[in-house]
Amino acid sequence: MANKKIKVLIVDDSLVFVNFLSKGLPEADSNIEIVGYAMNAAEAMRKIPIAKPDVITLDVEMPRTNGIDFLKELLPKHLLPVILVSSLNVSVFDALSNGAVDFVKKPDMSRNYSTRLFIQNLASKINIASNATVKLPRVFRGSSAVKKERAPASPAISIKKPVLSSIAAPKLTNRSLKLNDLIIALGASTGGTEATLQVLEQLPADIPGMVITQHMPEGFTNMYAQRLNRLCKMEVKEAVNGDVVRRGLVLIAPGGECQMKVVRLGGHYTVRIYPDEKVSGHRPSVDVLFRSVAQVAKAGAVGIILTGMGQDGAYGLLDMHRAGAYTIGQDKESCVVYGMPMVAQNIGAVTVQASCANIPSVLMNYLNTL
Repeated sequence: MANKKIKVLIVDDSLVFVNFLSKGLPEADSNIEIVGYAMNAAEAMRKIPIAKPDVITLDVEMPRTNGIDFLKELLPKHLLPVILVSSLNVSVFDALSNGAVDFVKKPDMSRNYSTRLFIQNLASKINIASNATVKLPRVFRGSSAVKKERAPASPAISIKKPVLSSIAAPKLTNRSLKLNDLIIALGASTGGTEATLQVLEQLPADIPGMVITQHMPEGFTNMYAQRLNRLCKMEVKEAVNGDVVRRGLVLIAPGGECQMKVVRLGGHYTVRIYPDEKVSGHRPSVDVLFRSVAQVAKAGAVGIILTGMGQDGAYGLLDMHRAGAYTIGQDKESCVVYGMPMVAQNIGAVTVQASCANIPSVLMNYLNTL
């Protein structure tokens, strides 16, 4: 029996781009069927009940009603997976906060190689989105969010606000010097931009040094780091080669052509960013990051694997677990795509599973024991 085709509705105000997608996507993947297109949000809302799409591709910047306002209208009525098609624009993260599943960067239409890779990438994300768990968004946080106030450096850690979950998040009162050398490594993919934010925004300013690999295109990782820096209490930045991993700082692996690993340099840890091939299908790869942390930090680390398709990070987390690290996996119910955490759980890489909302509490409880 043939596989059921994935029905896709294209929402874009450029007829040229609509035609490009309508031709390219079915050619790249015969399992994709274009069931229609809309040039604006109002037209899309009229066509959705008729076309009954499985996935929607959405241009973030459209006249009259933009992609963010469209999502606010769409999802309460039709809980459908939406993939954003966007130029390098910070508004994509506002749209992800409003319920979009994933995004792709618009190609340079003058370069055949760029357009071919774009179509392949979008087709892959459509397949992933067709199996994603779409959730109504949390309270909207715009890109113009007010800069947080830095808490003064303190040897003790305190939570900035209550965790809205079934697990009470205690203050971390242990003043052990181990916290200065501990590394927290986090990896995520589809659905991970919001999941990572949900975790970080509940953590204190002087959290042990964190390193993060989130599958994301070049350019967007810097904007994402800036967004997290505005919304979270600790300092967050896109990593550059040689950055020191230190308490109160979160380093995001840059998207593009490089991998990121943690190395020991003298009395401290630093990140090494270097050109390399894809690992586990990705660059940067969560496996590369986790394996490096397992090698240099061993039991002095925590590994966290969040929502994402595939298995990148699962075996790296297993290396961390075997080296003595404490490992946390996001549970199925709170994942947009229960892929990476599922594999990690199945191979025995996870010490404890928790919902995204409860992971900060689980982490803080563990740090209290050190």
